[in-house]
Amino acid sequence: MTNNDKDSLLNIDPSLLAILACPEDKGPLWFVESESLLFNPRLQRSYPVIDGIPVMLIQESSPVSDAEAQRLQGIISSQGINPTF
Repeated sequence: MTNNDKDSLLNIDPSLLAILACPEDKGPLWFVESESLLFNPRLQRSYPVIDGIPVMLIQESSPVSDAEAQRLQGIISSQGINPTF
């Protein structure tokens, strides 16, 4: 798989991103494309993005440790990633 193929798999349609909310607290998420996940810093949970499709099921989400949350926040800050809404 080339980098272009990988990039096309990770991209989420911007119109979909604009309306995505955490299924648990209904708040915005941050799409960390390099990690293939949507991150909720309020609950410290992440939702996987598989083949460009967000898996928005609470039971499929993963808890994020404090250290991992800080790392993701660093990526979000350094890349200027905006919340979904």
